[in-house]
Amino acid sequence: MNMLLRFIVTALTFWLIAKYVPGFYHNTTLVNALIAALVFGIVNALIGPILRLISLPLTIITLGLFTFVINYLLFVITVHFVNMYNPGSGINPWVADLYGALIMMVVSTIMHQVGKTETQAS
Repeated sequence: MNMLLRFIVTALTFWLIAKYVPGFYHNTTLVNALIAALVFGIVNALIGPILRLISLPLTIITLGLFTFVINYLLFVITVHFVNMYNPGSGINPWVADLYGALIMMVVSTIMHQVGKTETQAS
């Protein structure tokens, strides 16, 4: 899948998470979502491989389930860096992070599968 298309889908996902998941600022602009997508890409490229390497034994023991924890941490780092929280919402931030990380994982998995299907069809 085209890298630009993945970036746009990630930014749109961040925007939708901010708009509809409780605990985030609901007046987030598309510019903020684009910044969040850029930060998310950088965090995934720089910190993601290090965390995956360090947690490799746990990932093997849990048969890959620890990958969810790694993805959650990468999402939390991004959201804290971009400051998308609404502290007055009354929602615990880790719950908002959990919902947002799950949504982002589902979207990333779908994008990965579509990209893999396009590559096999060519």
